[in-house]
Amino acid sequence: MNTQHATLHEDEELSELSRDLLTLWDETLQEVSVDTSPANKAWFRDTFITTFAAGTITVGAPSIFVRDYLRDKFGTAILRILREKEPGVRGVNFSVTHRTPPNQAERIEKEKMRARTPSAVIPLDEYYVDRSDNLNPKYQFESFVVGPFNQLAHAAAKAVVERPGIVYNPLFIYGQTGHGKTHLTQAVGNSLKKRGLKVFYVTSERFAVDYFNAIQSGNANKFKDTYRAYDAIIIDDIQFLSYKDKTQEELFHLFNAFHDLNKQIVFSSDIHPALLEGLEDRLRSRFNQGMIIDIPKPDLESRTAIISAKLAHRGISLDDNIVAFIAKSLDGNIRELEGMLNSVIIQSEVAGKPLSYEAVKGIVEVSLKPRTTLSVRDIVEKIAKLYNLTIEDLHKKTRQKDIMRPRQLIMYILREDFQISFPNIGAAMGGRDHSTVIHSCERIKEDLKTDETLPREINRIRDLFR
Repeated sequence: MNTQHATLHEDEELSELSRDLLTLWDETLQEVSVDTSPANKAWFRDTFITTFAAGTITVGAPSIFVRDYLRDKFGTAILRILREKEPGVRGVNFSVTHRTPPNQAERIEKEKMRARTPSAVIPLDEYYVDRSDNLNPKYQFESFVVGPFNQLAHAAAKAVVERPGIVYNPLFIYGQTGHGKTHLTQAVGNSLKKRGLKVFYVTSERFAVDYFNAIQSGNANKFKDTYRAYDAIIIDDIQFLSYKDKTQEELFHLFNAFHDLNKQIVFSSDIHPALLEGLEDRLRSRFNQGMIIDIPKPDLESRTAIISAKLAHRGISLDDNIVAFIAKSLDGNIRELEGMLNSVIIQSEVAGKPLSYEAVKGIVEVSLKPRTTLSVRDIVEKIAKLYNLTIEDLHKKTRQKDIMRPRQLIMYILREDFQISFPNIGAAMGGRDHSTVIHSCERIKEDLKTDETLPREINRIRDLFR
């Protein structure tokens, strides 16, 4: 496609480009649908490319909810495919556009109007992690739902933003997966960033890898200088530094440098630092210098408020009894709550009308069934079978890739999707130590950032339990 057609003035050129865009979108959807479930394919109904201007494709969607879902879940894949097909494509926007088949004259007039009117569409890039600081702009205090279960953590986080490096330094937030730690710590980072501070958000595993690579390449001083140049640093999942003595030593010195200069430090973990195994006492004592706060699982009132807030944000309404039923059905993980809500909303969108209480009850019960009827062994066996492996194969002490990789994926799924404890996962995988399980889960998380095929592989596994 010729990028010179981005701004058109001749009817003949516009007609040719319109046909090209239709073909381009059809070909893109064919590739996207290869690894997409039938339910997800419904999201693309009534979508189309509206414009191609200045290297940017704009995709029209029939509603705000569909637009947001496509942008967040499929945006990266769509952009990658479009770039492969058309080198001139540099970005993708998503907008709400109700499709009406206009005649050619109407289409030409609309294109001319668009060329004269500045676009109000938010760029796709704003909804993804800023690579310079690893902060995701969607995590803000304004969208964080405060309830009895997280009120103290929220208050402490706000206090840190008001007086960074002075109060609660370090701030240490702990709690199980899906309780809102990431949202809250990133909200701190985004708020400090707005105040002009240089902030950096990093997982403990990434910190360890950066340090190891710096030592290997003889750039230890550059590593120190890079990290100490920040005004605030947020280190997520600190538990993964267990038994990494050299990395802990470097973190200890970084901590002291930050603390001496009143620079803010924020940590998160899935358990209290006093319970972290393989952690140096001197580092543990540094954690105790500030504020250590737990985010427990949300109570019923808070879960109801979270659902209501998510619905309001998307412009969707559900009967109070349906909201109450969903809130009662899931009692711990906010991510699960959001996932369940997404299932209900998309099926309502597909049906073209609000779902009844009985329909929602059926969706919830089907979604919960795998977690209530499957044992850990059942889950392991189902995934192993997908890779033509047996449980005995997975128990072998080998680093053979065709066994080690599925084993890591199984550990990741058991932890992320079924919230199985690290020791129980280790026991199910042939008596492996919990630190091995932690490392495997973190390895998959890191690979998800760079391996474009891995999300499809994980979705293939998850389809086994849907």
